[in-house]
Amino acid sequence: MSLVTINGVSLVYHDPEGETRALHNVNLSVEPSEFVVIVGPSGCGKSSLLSIVAGLIKPSSGEVYVGGERVTGPSRRIGYMLQHDYLFEWRTILENALLGLEVRKEKTRESVAEVRELMRRYGLGGFENHYPRQLSGGMRQRAALIRTLAVRPDCLLLDEPFSALDYQTRLRVAEEVYGILKDENKTVIMVTHDIAEAVALADRIVVMTPRPGTIASEHRIRFECAKRTPLTTRRLPEFSGYFNAVWRDLDSFEGEVQAVGGGEL
Repeated sequence: MSLVTINGVSLVYHDPEGETRALHNVNLSVEPSEFVVIVGPSGCGKSSLLSIVAGLIKPSSGEVYVGGERVTGPSRRIGYMLQHDYLFEWRTILENALLGLEVRKEKTRESVAEVRELMRRYGLGGFENHYPRQLSGGMRQRAALIRTLAVRPDCLLLDEPFSALDYQTRLRVAEEVYGILKDENKTVIMVTHDIAEAVALADRIVVMTPRPGTIASEHRIRFECAKRTPLTTRRLPEFSGYFNAVWRDLDSFEGEVQAVGGGEL
């Protein structure tokens, strides 16, 4: 049984200029423990689709189910990690990591111990009483991920989670985050503009059309290696084949993208 099911989702925005059709008839199923990456032209509705799955935006039509339950508002089964870490500078790293539990009124001695163990396991042990400004960009992103994992979501939504980092740090943090998510056996839906990053991380890549966004194609990503990591996949001969296949799909939209214009939705 799929963990996340998106059935016929469309989204129309209304403003003084008229209406904007952001998404049209999107259908997608995501299996437990699957890592799905969504790519597409700017403005095709990738981020809007994540917000609909999270229950932050109501679709104009269609339905989303998580674990068989229809999403009608923010779901406790979904964790959402954005482009920026949004750590509060006046709170310690431990206090930041506990924020979601506090909001849900689920902070207990046991849950605090679990968060401390996550911090120890993923390289933040000893930094519990540090402040965000004292951490590197990669460490801040790990802290943000632990904050998301602390509330035990079944599925994580990642919206360009590494794009604010410099390239070298981005590669290293992607490696770390991928390892953590696989270690925690989490289901992931991620949005990125970076094709190489998508191929390095994904079990499946979903390519969306220009606005109104719908699914144009899907690519199953399989590498023959003993232990897959984002960095090891980049060195494998299959990598360029997957990259080129996704690039061809996106390149076929070039004229449509210029006609549509507009920013990310």
